[in-house]
Amino acid sequence: MDTYRTDRVRNVVLLGHGNAGKTTLTEAMAYLSGITNRMGSVADGTTISDYDKEEQKRKFSISAAVVPIEWDKYKINILDTPGYFDFVGEVEEAVGVADAAVIVVSGKDGVQVGTEKAWELCEERNLPRMIFVTGIDHDEVSYREVVEKLQELFGKKIAPLHMPIRENGEFTGYVNIVKQEGRHFIAKGQKEVCPVPDYLKEYLETYREGLLESVAETSDDYMERYFNGDEFTVAEISAALAMNIDDCSMVPVCMGSSTELKGVANLLDDIVEYFPDPTQRPCSGISQKTNEIFEANYDFQKPKSAYVWKTISDPYIGKYNLIKVCSGTLKGDDVLYNVSKGQEEKLGKLYVLHGNKPEEVDQLFAGDIGALAKMGDVETGDSLATKAQAVLYPKAILSTPYTVKRYKAVNKSDEDKIAGALQKLEAEDCTLEAIVDSANHQSLLKGIGDLQLEVIKSKLKDRYKVDIELSEPKVAFRETIRKNSDVEGRYKKQTGGHGQFGDVKMRFEPSGNLEEAYDFQIEVVGGAVPKNYYPAVEKGLHECVQSGPLAGYPVVGVKATLYDGSYHPVDSSEQAFKTATHMAFKDGFMKAGPVLLEPIVNLKVTVRDQYTGDVMGDLNKRRGRVLGMNPGKDGRTVIEADVPETELYGYGTVLRSMTGGSGDFAYEFARYEQAPTDVQQKQIELRAAKKDEEDE
Repeated sequence: MDTYRTDRVRNVVLLGHGNAGKTTLTEAMAYLSGITNRMGSVADGTTISDYDKEEQKRKFSISAAVVPIEWDKYKINILDTPGYFDFVGEVEEAVGVADAAVIVVSGKDGVQVGTEKAWELCEERNLPRMIFVTGIDHDEVSYREVVEKLQELFGKKIAPLHMPIRENGEFTGYVNIVKQEGRHFIAKGQKEVCPVPDYLKEYLETYREGLLESVAETSDDYMERYFNGDEFTVAEISAALAMNIDDCSMVPVCMGSSTELKGVANLLDDIVEYFPDPTQRPCSGISQKTNEIFEANYDFQKPKSAYVWKTISDPYIGKYNLIKVCSGTLKGDDVLYNVSKGQEEKLGKLYVLHGNKPEEVDQLFAGDIGALAKMGDVETGDSLATKAQAVLYPKAILSTPYTVKRYKAVNKSDEDKIAGALQKLEAEDCTLEAIVDSANHQSLLKGIGDLQLEVIKSKLKDRYKVDIELSEPKVAFRETIRKNSDVEGRYKKQTGGHGQFGDVKMRFEPSGNLEEAYDFQIEVVGGAVPKNYYPAVEKGLHECVQSGPLAGYPVVGVKATLYDGSYHPVDSSEQAFKTATHMAFKDGFMKAGPVLLEPIVNLKVTVRDQYTGDVMGDLNKRRGRVLGMNPGKDGRTVIEADVPETELYGYGTVLRSMTGGSGDFAYEFARYEQAPTDVQQKQIELRAAKKDEEDE
């Protein structure tokens, strides 16, 4: 592939609902541009961007993929992203390096939740965009209805550039609204002029009027000409369109059929003509030497720097770090400084990736997207720059994972291999977290949703030949006491030689501080327990609170006072006093009104107004206490509630089902509260059952 200067590069992310046709559109673009000699199929698992075995097996995209194509002496880096919400981290990474977006809408299914989420993402990033309605070759598809729905949702920004021409139920051409001319499809990506059908003239006039209003608003001169009834030239309309698209005041709508290669060439032409090159998007970092802002702005004449936005770590193809060059021009023999890690890196060869197939290139200009291989410690989010101008770029803001599952190795001997494999998968997917929860003796996987974690399980088996079981995680209950007790722990054991003797008298009461496990006080008088055994008593106490006698959970909020005891000058030892403390603690804890505390989280659910009743009803079933409802962004409502953490398992799936995929939630730990009697009883029974299993 040739090297392209910054002004001839377009970085375009494809967004939209799952199954809207993004990957098929990518495939059509690749075929039309000549980088493939046949069109791949999602159903057959032969597309460029869905190269992973999981994607081919499941028939949908899981990871963001780059497919660079050459069109009319321009390089267009197509970023094909997943449509399913569990893989939103991949979408957010790709959006972070894109300079514009094409939102793909299925003509058959119309505007869906994924369409709106894609729009919201573009609004947040102020990303220029256009909409491509696919599947127009299906007779039952109404392009006009899709446009009207888009205008209803997103307002006057929506401006169709084309309308489909149908003959005998077939999609045979289109009307160019800017040029007011018809076009007939005649061959692969080719067309010829044809008359505008009479049935489209009414809509042509309406759509063109809206287009001209937007053009007029770009300058006072244009506005005056518009009111005077002057005609704009095609060149003037195109220039104004590019300006309006760039500042996000207009979103054009195009249409076509990816499978029949109709309208795809128009889309590529529009991308080149209307979308901004990288220099029109801001890009800045912090110079580590001066602590000042470094305005990179994709200027190829400034010092070299790049940002690592994604990592591919595959046992078959190796490790590749995908980069976007922020300034300067990178070459294969460059030595750059990893600003994030504080070490120098020799780049080696430079590549562009076609999905997962690398193609070596000599250099990459600022604004272009490429890949580095075998870069050791380099990972997603790292900044690479010259040591003289060490620039640190901000990391991409990704969605927080709230879905948690416990995992266990099916074969215990695989535990080390699983840990290593998960590290590689975490490097690829920054919304995946593998955590060791030592307090509850469990290993956890955190992700965006259940589907994502199921895919991770499948990847472990297929790629790394290790198997895990996923299950509901153990919630971090705590044990405490509500009353006072006064007990004696006496340990006496006679053996052939020295015996063992330790005797402690202790009081237990609530400390009032649930942040600390225990408060140890000493009130011994007269040397009943020698001072050199005090540490042994506290050590025994420290061991006891790790696993409480009620249900095996950590203990909090206990005040323990050693006030008396006795010892034997020969048989007493630290171990004996530790054991006596264990006996006293177990007896005293169970006599002091032991209770289980459950973690309460503060939950915020963002939904559309029509779903608030269903969501609040569901929260009540989960023992939630609704604290209030507040207005959110885009006319949505944020419901705030305190909910026991035990009731949130699987909540993401339920919320999506209730809200058609439009609801979002987030939570954080709030406090511990005494669990209801039935919940306590269930946990105590689980502990007893587990103990019986261990005894057997």
